[in-house]
Parts: sequence; structure tokens; C-alpha cells
Amino acid sequence: MENILQRYSHRGIYLLCCVSILMVGCKSVAPTAEVAVSKDAVSDAAVAGGAQFAPVEMNSAQDKLARANKAMAAKDYPLARQLAIEAQADAKLAQSKANSSKAQQAADALQDGIRVLREELDRASRLTALKGSIQRIVSSQY
Repeated sequence: MENILQRYSHRGIYLLCCVSILMVGCKSVAPTAEVAVSKDAVSDAAVAGGAQFAPVEMNSAQDKLARANKAMAAKDYPLARQLAIEAQADAKLAQSKANSSKAQQAADALQDGIRVLREELDRASRLTALKGSIQRIVSSQY
């Protein structure tokens, strides 16, 4: 019985050591992919008009990306990873707000165009009715 307990306790210690090594190894890996994805997201948001339509979110994304790069340089990888993820989220929000604002502007312009066309149709209809009335008056006098 005691031999079995020793065997299991050795396995437990071995497993604990392996997990600890893996955790230390994972934390020391530079989050280059996360930072690169965040950089692309910030760039995409800027192209979409994030600075114009969502300046707060855009500034936050740029700031967090800059801080993530500084954390990378300082080899503070957990902080760099967290800031990169936050920068990506802020950039996606800025891009979404920019796209939404542009879509709203396009919808407003379309509504204005429809309103102008309706006014023109109404005016044309009134002119046609007036023309018909004038023709009836003129033809009744002759």
C-alpha cells in the first residue's frame, strides 16, 4: 500500500513540475502574433475612418498598441499580450463605428434623394393637372 502511495505521489510531483514548466514557458513566449494582428486592426480602423468617426476608440487603440510595443521591448509579455488584445478590440470598435456612421450618412443621402424625387413627381403631377385645366378652359372658350 505504501509503495502505491509513493508511486502516485511521485507521479503527482512529476506532473506538477511538467505543468509548471509549461506555464513558465507559455508566459515567456513573445505575443508577436497578437501585436501584429492588433497593428493590422488599428491600420484597418484608420483606413475605415476611425479617427474621424470614432476618435476616442481610435486614440485608445493606438495608445494601447504603442504601450504593447513598449511592453514587448521590455519583455513584459503578459502585459504586451493584454494590451495588444485590448488595442485590437478598441480598433474593431472604432472600425465598426466608422462603418456604421458611413452607412448612416449614405442612408440619409438616399432618403434626401427620395424626398427630392417625390417633390419633383408631385410638382410634375400638379403641372400636368394645371396644364389639363388650362387646356379645358381654352377649349371651352373656342
